[in-house]
Amino acid sequence: MNITITGGAGFIGSHTCVELLNNGYNVNIIDNFSNAEETVPDKLKQITGKEVQVFKCDLQNMEHLDSIFSQIKTDAVIHFAAFKSVPESVQYPLMYYRNNIVGTLNLLEVMVRHQVAKLVFSSSATVYGTGNSVPYHEAMPTSATNPYGWSKVMLEQILKDYAAANNGMKIAILRYFNPVGAHPSGLIGERPKGIPNNLMPYLCQTAAGELPYFKVYGTDYPTADGTGIRDYIHISDLACGHRKALEKLEAITGAEIYNLGSGQGTSVLELLDIFEKECGMEIKRMTFDRRPGDISESYADSGKAERELDWKVKHTLNEMCKDSWNFMKKNN
Repeated sequence: MNITITGGAGFIGSHTCVELLNNGYNVNIIDNFSNAEETVPDKLKQITGKEVQVFKCDLQNMEHLDSIFSQIKTDAVIHFAAFKSVPESVQYPLMYYRNNIVGTLNLLEVMVRHQVAKLVFSSSATVYGTGNSVPYHEAMPTSATNPYGWSKVMLEQILKDYAAANNGMKIAILRYFNPVGAHPSGLIGERPKGIPNNLMPYLCQTAAGELPYFKVYGTDYPTADGTGIRDYIHISDLACGHRKALEKLEAITGAEIYNLGSGQGTSVLELLDIFEKECGMEIKRMTFDRRPGDISESYADSGKAERELDWKVKHTLNEMCKDSWNFMKKNN
């Protein structure tokens, strides 16, 4: 199969490329490289020994996007391309809605023109909002606490409506939790441009001396140690989940939703302790007030993915921290 991956040079996209290339798929990448390195395609070749075709394009440019689909053969699309920072979305809501929603609408219209009827969509656990109790399962009502989360809630509804109106459209919506880790080669991992908003790259940059201390946001949550609890998943497990969803598409009618998570909640301080053991040093830390839009606890019930996709996590928190630190050391 020929798979087109939007945002394929990013953290999750690049690891999914590796997973697909190693399992016999052909891959095209569409990315505007706003939060990805131009060297990623070369690193994918180093890891897999296979070439990927790369197109530099912003999904908001429909004319350019349409011309790309005219040049390539696409059996299915995996759609990652989106802005993803919760605090940034609170500060710049219009930028998030424009990029995430308009880009996806353009992609869907171009897929219709080129008769591509299979899509795997990158959603988020943020769609569970604050009204649901953990562990989250797919049948729960959705809401959000920030513009990034609302963009995903809206897009899920758009995709369900679109699938209902277009007989033969097959969509897998994947709600995943907190991807961390890196490829064991250390060639690809999470290296955001600017100061990171995600926990693990911030932690790695602090350990490497690039940042003065690790920021713990909120120590007064109703949790055992007062810090937020999240469901961390190794990026390689997440990439495998996308391949499994692709394999399932043929049997899907309309849109199906799957959680991809470990099912285990880990606090910020617990993860920090594990990371210190794996990197062999003490991490300086400072505490701050909660960030707008953050919630106290979030972890998955991934039973549906285990039953229907034959998928579950294999990597431990120690491996996640070890691989993240290995990538940081090799790319510092």
